[in-house]
Amino acid sequence: MFLLMIIFLNSAAVLGPYAEFSFDDKVYKSAPIKEGELLHHTFYFTNTGELPLVISNYEVACACTKVAYPKTPVAPGSRDSIVVDFDSEGKMGWQYRKIQLFANTKKSPEVIEFRVRVD
Repeated sequence: MFLLMIIFLNSAAVLGPYAEFSFDDKVYKSAPIKEGELLHHTFYFTNTGELPLVISNYEVACACTKVAYPKTPVAPGSRDSIVVDFDSEGKMGWQYRKIQLFANTKKSPEVIEFRVRVD
């Protein structure tokens, strides 16, 4: 009986309502830029889930990349954006950056990325 109760509670948590990212594009491929230039890109998304979407944090491997995200909940059905700024100072060649977004979604972290060649 106890085992059945645990299975039921875990199933309810998985099947319950949640927020969900639906990005227009999750990968941005930029035209080449010159070393020292700033790459600025906006990722647009819609919350296609049933609960307000709350982004709590992000992670990226390089301090050269800054991310601005909504600090207030994004209502179900609403659109918003995440802005990424990449400083290419001291960088050369192909640069790949994955941004992990931590939110109250079923699939967390959500990953978006950009790719750019720095000449």
